Amino acid sequence: MSDIGDIETAPARGLVEVSDLTVDFGDLRAVDGLTFRLARGAALALVGESGSGKSTVASALLGLHRGTGARVGGAIDVAGVDVQRASDEELRRLRGGQAAMVFQDPLSSLDPYYAIGDQIAEVYRVHARASRRAARARAVEVLDRVGIPDAARRSRSRPHEFSGGMRQRALIAMALACEPDLLIADEPTTALDVTVQAQILDLLHTLREETGMGLLLVTHDVGVAAESVEEVLVMRHGHAEEHGPVAAVLGAPARSYTRELLGAVPRVDVPRVGVPQVDVPQVDVRGEVSGAKAGLDAEGAPGGAVPEVVLAASGLRRAFGRGKRAFTAVDDVSLTIHRGETLGIVGESGSGKTTLGRMLVGLLEPTAGDVRYAGDVRYAGDAQYAGDVQYAGDVRHDRHARVGVNPAVQMVFQDPVSSLNPRRTVGESIADPLRARGERDEGRIRGRVRELLHRVGLEGAHYDRYPHEFSGGQRQRVGIARALAADPRVIVCDEPVSALDVTTQAQVVALLGELQRELGLALVFVAHDLAVVRQVSDRVAVMRRGRIVEEGPADEVYDNPQDPYTKQLLAAVPALDPRIAAQRRAARRELAAV
Repeated sequence: MSDIGDIETAPARGLVEVSDLTVDFGDLRAVDGLTFRLARGAALALVGESGSGKSTVASALLGLHRGTGARVGGAIDVAGVDVQRASDEELRRLRGGQAAMVFQDPLSSLDPYYAIGDQIAEVYRVHARASRRAARARAVEVLDRVGIPDAARRSRSRPHEFSGGMRQRALIAMALACEPDLLIADEPTTALDVTVQAQILDLLHTLREETGMGLLLVTHDVGVAAESVEEVLVMRHGHAEEHGPVAAVLGAPARSYTRELLGAVPRVDVPRVGVPQVDVPQVDVRGEVSGAKAGLDAEGAPGGAVPEVVLAASGLRRAFGRGKRAFTAVDDVSLTIHRGETLGIVGESGSGKTTLGRMLVGLLEPTAGDVRYAGDVRYAGDAQYAGDVQYAGDVRHDRHARVGVNPAVQMVFQDPVSSLNPRRTVGESIADPLRARGERDEGRIRGRVRELLHRVGLEGAHYDRYPHEFSGGQRQRVGIARALAADPRVIVCDEPVSALDVTTQAQVVALLGELQRELGLALVFVAHDLAVVRQVSDRVAVMRRGRIVEEGPADEVYDNPQDPYTKQLLAAVPALDPRIAAQRRAARRELAAV
C-alpha cells in the first residue's frame, strides 16, 4: 500500500485552459500553437505589437470567430465550457454570463441611440431572466460600483454625453452586470489620458479584489501590464515569445524581442535622448521681426539675437455655445515656437489641447486673440484683430475666408483612418495640398507624391492603394506625407501615436525627428502620453481647464514640476516596476479616501 504522500493530486482546473491554439484567416496564420493557463482570480496580460495576434486570441476565448470564415484549431476551455464544441446557445450563455469582454473603443461598442442604463439592463435581463425593474436597478448599481457619479441620473444619459473615461467605465459596468468569472479587457486604456487610465486600472484591480474574478488583459502598453497583472505573455507573430511572472519578464527578459519591446517604451523618468536639433538660424530682433506683435520680437537673447520665430499666439481664447451653456475650452493662452524646436502640450482629456492645436492650424477661429506665422515676407506692422488669424505674407481682413488656408502650418491628426477618405487612394489624398496651391501638371503631382511617400518610409507604388490596405503606423505615415506636401514650416501633431504599439510609435516619432532635422520644421506635439512628450520635446506646456499652468524646458518641468497638477499627472504615469506600481496604487487609494 503506497504512502499517502505518494498520491499525486491532479491540479485544479484553471479558469482558462488554452492548448495549441491556432487561428487562420485564409492563408494567414494569426495565432500559431499558443498554450497558456489562467487560474481563477488571477490576472494575465497578453502583450505585443499590432498584428501579434493578441486580440485574435481574446476573441477566440469567447468563440467570436465562429461564422466569420476563420479556422480555429486547438483546445479552448473557459469557465468549464469547451468553446470549440459548444453550441451557439452555450456560447451565448458564456458571453456576458461567465465571461465578459471590454473592448478598446467604447463608442463602437455602445449603441448611440439608447441610454447607457438601458443597454446595461438589457444585458442583465438576457442572462439573468430578470424583470425590467430589477434590471434597471442592477444597471444603476453597477454604474455606481465603477465610480459613475450620480449613477441613477447618469444612467439615463446616452454615450455621447459621457467622456471617454466614463464610457469605458460604463462598458466595464456592463461586463460586471452578470458577475462573470472572467473579464477580458482588450486595450481598455489606449485612448485615455494618464489620470483616467490610472483610475481605470485601479478600478480593475479593486474589482478583482472584491469579486475574485480573473482578468485577461490585452495591451500593447508594457507599463499598463506592469500595473495590472501577475503574469505576462509576450506575443510575436502569433506565438508566445516569453511567458512568466511580470516582475521577472519585465525586470530581466530572457528573449531579445522582449528586450527590444521594453527598449522602445518611452520613459517619463529618463531625460530626452532624442533627436539632435537643426542649426537654427539667428535673426536680429532689430531686423525682420522688429516691431512685430504677439511675441514675434522674442526678448532676452544675448546680443539681441534669437532663434527665428515661426509661430506666435497671443491671448487665444475659444468658447463654445452661448448663454448659460457657454463653455470656454481655451482661455488666454499665449505661446511662441521657434524654427527647429518641438513644443509638447500635455494635459487630460478636456484640458483644451486639441482645441488649441486646431486654432494654431487655422481649423478653428479664436473667440479672441491672434496667431501669427513668420514667413519670408515681413509683417505689415501694427494691425491686430481680436479673433483674427494673420498669416505672414498673406494678411487678409476677412477672417472667415482665412481659416485653414495657410500652407505654412499643417496638422497630423490622431486617427488617420477618419482623416483619410476611404474611397480615394492615399496618393490622391497626399496630392490635395499640391492642387490647392495651383499645381495642375499631373505628372509633376504624381512625381512629388512618390517622393513624399519615399521620404516617410513608404513606396512610390503605394500611390494607388487605399487606406484600408495599410497598417495603423503606415496610415500615420501617409498623414505625415500629406502634411509635408504643403511645404510647411510648422506641423501640429494631435495625438499622432496614441493608438500605436510602442515599436510603431517609436518609428513614427523617429520619422518626425528625422524630418525635423532635414527640413528645419517646428513641431507642436499634442499628447496625453507624458513619456512620449518628454522624449520628443524641447519645451513642454501643461494645460488644465483651458489654461497653461506650467511651461518650461522639458527636463526642468519633468524633474522639478512646480504646479500641483503637473505633479498629479506625473504620479499617474504607469511604472514598469510592479513594486513601484503597487506603491503608487496604494498612494492613490489613500488620497482618494481622504
